[in-house]
Amino acid sequence: MCLLAAASPALAQIYTWTDGNGHLVLSNRPKGGSERAYVVPQTESLRTTRSIDRTRSSLYDDLIREHARLNGVRTDLVRAVVQVESGFNPLARSPKGALGLMQLMPRTMEEFGVRNAFNPVENIRGGVAYLKQLLDRYSNNEVLALAAYNAGPGAVDKHGQTVPPYRETQDYVQKIGQISERPIQQRSAVIYRITEFVDGRETIRYSDQKPTSGIYQAMR
Repeated sequence: MCLLAAASPALAQIYTWTDGNGHLVLSNRPKGGSERAYVVPQTESLRTTRSIDRTRSSLYDDLIREHARLNGVRTDLVRAVVQVESGFNPLARSPKGALGLMQLMPRTMEEFGVRNAFNPVENIRGGVAYLKQLLDRYSNNEVLALAAYNAGPGAVDKHGQTVPPYRETQDYVQKIGQISERPIQQRSAVIYRITEFVDGRETIRYSDQKPTSGIYQAMR
């Protein structure tokens, strides 16, 4: 999402239309012909979806496919993250300091060896690797991994491994679900057979959440 200043200090106007993929687009600028306009009173600024240059977005298809394959992440999920994060703008910069196509924070860049966040090759490599790390952390629960990508894993864990009650994060997960080709998954495709000992007796239980300790076996 990007913050756009309105022309009037007390009146903002938004324009809406449907793009070629059937997605609703909101903008502070008219498209020229088919859009509908709405006045937003007592508003100095408004948030809109980033416009997507289809020619520019296709430049990164091979990179997205390659790193999605290398990390075992859905290609359409990575592509949706890039679209929501930066609108396929490799020079995107957020007020919070996130940079490039997948909006990497400095700490993430350091962890994954990204020296130049504005280099699409480095940015997508680091961003997909980080997304994979989050998917592993939350047992392939894509909803939680996406929430953590937006708000940080600390926020997800703080709220009992659920999507934090932040409007931005909830909207973020919803938008990616709308853009991706397949619905984002809330449960892991892996089931864990967990062996526990209670009062000296062996007990077997199953869960879709990866255990943090003990004896377990992953089953598909």
